[in-house]
Amino acid sequence: MNREGNERDENDESNGKDGVDSLHNSHNSHTSQPRPIIPPRGDYQTLISYQKSEVIYEITYRFCQRFLSKGDRTVDQMVQAARSGKQNIVEGSKAATTSKEMEIKLTNVARASLEELLEDYRDFLRVRDLRMWDKQSKQAQHARRLGTTTPLTFETFRALTETRSAEIVANIAICLIHQANYLLDQQLKGLEKTFLQEGGLRERMTRARLDYRKGQNGRSRE
Repeated sequence: MNREGNERDENDESNGKDGVDSLHNSHNSHTSQPRPIIPPRGDYQTLISYQKSEVIYEITYRFCQRFLSKGDRTVDQMVQAARSGKQNIVEGSKAATTSKEMEIKLTNVARASLEELLEDYRDFLRVRDLRMWDKQSKQAQHARRLGTTTPLTFETFRALTETRSAEIVANIAICLIHQANYLLDQQLKGLEKTFLQEGGLRERMTRARLDYRKGQNGRSRE
């Protein structure tokens, strides 16, 4: 069986920027204004990766309520992994103004948490001899199309989550996690590139001080 785990869906490539460029537009224009020490921070709620992770959390919470017993330790593990994926995107966005390193670290934690959740869903299907959708199947393609809805909210998946079987809901979650992971991979590449080009807060502060001194020296000579 070809697993969904190998998927890098081209439908997500249109969303691959995932708001990263918008966080740094102020650095791309050539103006006479000095670069800000603390760059503008984008709204994490507009990040497609965040929207997907929020939907994944809501699906996972309801999935565990419907299909796992209350005493099953997997419930806490899955809900916590889903929450960690969502919350670390939020915290990374908040940290962006003062620490690019922390933003990268937290975004990477979000990516790792969703990978852990992905394995939990796979395990659920495997140990119960349930089918994992091939990525070319009609069901998987339909789930991926729903996952490209913008803005993406849980309401798109509410009826499916509340009425379909465990096999179907788990596979929908797997499709969404693959999409979110792809976007986070692209987001991390963008963050790393920006860090290499512009450095962190300490480097920006040093540049700002040097630019200020140059300006002061230039005016003193006039």
